[in-house]
Formats: sequence, C-alpha cells, structure tokens
Amino acid sequence: MDQALTIATSDSGGGAGVQADLKSFAANNVYGTSIIVALTAQNTREVKSIYPLSKQFIQDQFDVIFSDFTINAVKIGMLYSASIIGVVVENLLKYKAKNIVVDPVMLSKSGAKLLEDSAVYTLREELFKIADLITPNIEEATYLSGVKIQSIDDMKKASKIIKNMGPRGVLIKGGHLEGEEAIDLLFYNNDFSFFKSQKISTKNTHGTGCTYSSAIAANLAKGKDIVNAVESAKTYTFNAIKYAKDLYIGNGFGPLNHFYFLEHK
Repeated sequence: MDQALTIATSDSGGGAGVQADLKSFAANNVYGTSIIVALTAQNTREVKSIYPLSKQFIQDQFDVIFSDFTINAVKIGMLYSASIIGVVVENLLKYKAKNIVVDPVMLSKSGAKLLEDSAVYTLREELFKIADLITPNIEEATYLSGVKIQSIDDMKKASKIIKNMGPRGVLIKGGHLEGEEAIDLLFYNNDFSFFKSQKISTKNTHGTGCTYSSAIAANLAKGKDIVNAVESAKTYTFNAIKYAKDLYIGNGFGPLNHFYFLEHK
C-alpha cells in the first residue's frame, strides 16, 4: 500500500491539521503516517493556545518514520516557527523526501495567527525551495506575492512571483474570489491549468486547505502526476464539502465529511 507523511500540527477539534490529513490520506486509499510539530487547543470556534514541540522530539519522529516506512509523498501544513521549519527542511533533505506538497498555513478559519512573523522568511527562503507544489489560498498568495488578487489575471501574476521563490509548482486556491465557481489555478512547467467546481454555501469548511493538500499528496503517492493529482484532489474535496453541508458538529466552522462516500455512493 502506498504511504504518505503529514508534517503538521494537531487540531484538538479534529477538523484540520494532522487529524484532517490522516482522514484525507485514508479516504484516498493511502496509508498515513505523521510527524506532529505543535499542539493546539482549538475547536470549531477558536484557537485558544498553541504549544510547539521540541526540535529533538521532532527529530526523533523523523528518524523513526524514515527508518521504517517507505514514504511516497509528504504533505506539510502548519509549522508555526522558524526553528521548526529549519529542522523540517534539514530532515527532508537528509532523507531525500519526494513529492513534497506545502500548504503555507498562516491563519485559522477563525482568524488566529498560525505562523509567527519571524517564520515567514524561513518558509519562503528554505521550505519553498525544496517543494514540488505549494497550495496557498487567495489571502496567503496575496501576502506572499504582494499582488492583490481580485481576478484570474491577478492569480496568474501572483503564481509566477511565488514560483520564482523556488517551488516546482504553485496552486492558488480561488474559492474566495467572487463568482459562482471556485476556480483554482495551477502554474506548473510554465503552463496554467484550471480546476473548477461549483461554490457551496456552507459554514462547514474547517480544514478545507489541509484536506485538499493532503489529497494531492495522496494521489502523488499513488503515482499520479501533479496535474492529475490536483484534479482528483479537487473532486474529492468538493464532495467532502458538499456532503458536510448538513453536518452539525460544533458551533462554529464545522469540519468536512472526509468519508462521505460511505453514506453517499
């Protein structure tokens, strides 16, 4: 069975972070392993506190994972600090990790800051340079590129700027653009690809970015190329949102329905 690794933060509410990643891996028929770099006390309404783990404990997790498992793809989520990013990059290079998908998590759905200001430079200058794909949303892509994104042309411009930071590919998620469709733009091999889906009116979107990037990593682990991996992940994530519409879990931004296919075949 193909195996993938998530390197991210624990979400005590189960909707995002490592918990969402592992659900997404399993739903896409990939065995999931994890390296947890920080803990959060959070639910669907707020992130109350963040507790980063020690560099030594993160190092120990890398050593045991890569000494025993065949990791076909890596998804990276919330890393929180520059020091954590440093140890992650060092080990990804040490263990020659492949198919690295980076979701540059900066803010939670509730607005909490999930990346220290001092870590942005390290994220951009060290982690992006070894990534096969990064998956910013509109807000993150605007911050990283300096381009105020209000149109597809703006997405193209921003993707080129971010691509020059080092990753092989850039996927800008356009769900927050105006219009009836959620249009994502992939810039890869100097070509643009577009992935479209109908927008769904729901507050159950907590963990969408984690789920999407993990599904991409899962499909890369199974041998798909980046374009086909994104296409499969887009379809999966759309359905996970669609069938979460009537879930009543928590009182804020609810989670996706990662295993929707067990009920809706």
